[in-house]
Amino acid sequence: MRQWVEKARQGDAEAFAQLMVHCRGMAYAVAYDLLKDVHLAEDAVQEACLETFLNLHKLRDPAAFPGWFKTIVVRQGQRVLRRKLQPTIPLDETLQGLQNAPGAAEVAERYAEEQVLQNSVAALSAKLRVPVQLFYFYGYSLQEISAYLGTPVQTLKKRLHDARQKLKGTLPVADLASVFNHLYERGANMLHIVNGDTVGNMLKQGIVQGDVWVWREIYSSGPIFEDLSRPEERAKRSLVLEATLGIPANEYIAGCEEQERKLRDYTRYDEVVLWFEHDLFDQSMLAYLLHTFKRNMPGRTKLSLLCIGEFPGIEPFHGLGQLTPAQLGTLSGTWRTIGKREIELGSELWQAYASADPAQMADLLELKKSELAASGLPFAYEAFMAHLSRLPSVENGLGIVEQTTLEAVEAGAHTPLELFRQVTDALHVLGMGDIEYFKYVRALAAGNHPLMYIDGAVDDTDFRQIPEFLSRQVTMTELGKQIKNGRADRVLMQGIDEWYGGLHMQGYDVPWRWERSTGRLVRNKTGF
Repeated sequence: MRQWVEKARQGDAEAFAQLMVHCRGMAYAVAYDLLKDVHLAEDAVQEACLETFLNLHKLRDPAAFPGWFKTIVVRQGQRVLRRKLQPTIPLDETLQGLQNAPGAAEVAERYAEEQVLQNSVAALSAKLRVPVQLFYFYGYSLQEISAYLGTPVQTLKKRLHDARQKLKGTLPVADLASVFNHLYERGANMLHIVNGDTVGNMLKQGIVQGDVWVWREIYSSGPIFEDLSRPEERAKRSLVLEATLGIPANEYIAGCEEQERKLRDYTRYDEVVLWFEHDLFDQSMLAYLLHTFKRNMPGRTKLSLLCIGEFPGIEPFHGLGQLTPAQLGTLSGTWRTIGKREIELGSELWQAYASADPAQMADLLELKKSELAASGLPFAYEAFMAHLSRLPSVENGLGIVEQTTLEAVEAGAHTPLELFRQVTDALHVLGMGDIEYFKYVRALAAGNHPLMYIDGAVDDTDFRQIPEFLSRQVTMTELGKQIKNGRADRVLMQGIDEWYGGLHMQGYDVPWRWERSTGRLVRNKTGF
């Protein structure tokens, strides 16, 4: 949080948006406790955010931000109380008006169950009620609540314990088993979906409660279609991944069918928590899952998201797999609830990503940039812009991965291992693994007009079959130097056969280019 505050004080709008997303739950809980009205609390929080934006430069110590922000929220809440407001329609009347709408019975049932819990919590004293709301309903850590409320952690623990005892005595037994189960047990019926085995195995060591699934896919590579559950499209994708990444097609199809089958049953959980990171590898996976959730709406299942792009002391931060179990444990419970807004945005991103027309993605990112930054998907813009930068450039036909690779060779990286480390560090926003990166290396070294040589390799060599491949010598060809410096065009010289999401570029001419100098998508204009 401190880094967001410091960047926001310097005028970084995206850092401020991330800061507000992170603190909004705490602000709302305090505002609602004061105003006892959903709409008024939202108004107070909106005005508090504006006041914070206008006065953040006055805050001398970033560490004091939580308490300072709380003071602004309380002040805005008090101002709202003094205003003359138009009456609002009670939720009971709204539900009554929806009685003939599809799903009204389910909404009413859920509302009734939640009211039992909310009324019981509302009856607690303020010193017990607010910590319960922040800790259980919004998922903030004790350390965050302590900084925000100015209350020691040990005192908060005691108040949470006292609150639980009081709630156990006031809730009916039946509701204690159904409605209060999630509050009291904190995740016994939860599902955690993660992006890799390393993280999954650590979470299974008791860091979280509930089931842990590892979602195995590489949506950043190979052909993408809007509905990957269709057998014909999955088969097409499997053959490309087998040819380019060496993933056996039969194993890929069987694995996809199994995890899709499990995902269709996700609504049996009370809550699903998505653990993802800032890079394209994760953001494309997240977009796919949100698109799937839209087609099979959660109903009573709560959706939550833990998505980070940095961690204190980890530089550069590539992902959750870099963390120790203890470090990963500090993130437990810090996830945020996501709703229809994020599901809709994620679905739009996936559909644009799966389109054969990259202008759909470029237009969507331009249109939704501010909305993405203010939502639970603040990393999507940069990740999918990086996706577009992989397209052949106007300047020399190289995508960002190929350009960075040749620059690394020129700067002194002489082996595939050195290239992998340097390029993936420089382009961590893509989240490339080794098999995905070496696909690019193989393409640069292949054909009658290679851009670089790898000692011991000949045309169409499978690098995995070269002994000690990672330590072999790499050199750039004269053609590689010309293209890197913009004196020739890679597509015209080498040709291309590559998938970028749903876009397949093939041959010696391509319909779209990425203009690296301006960071925008343009129709093909080689000029060579």
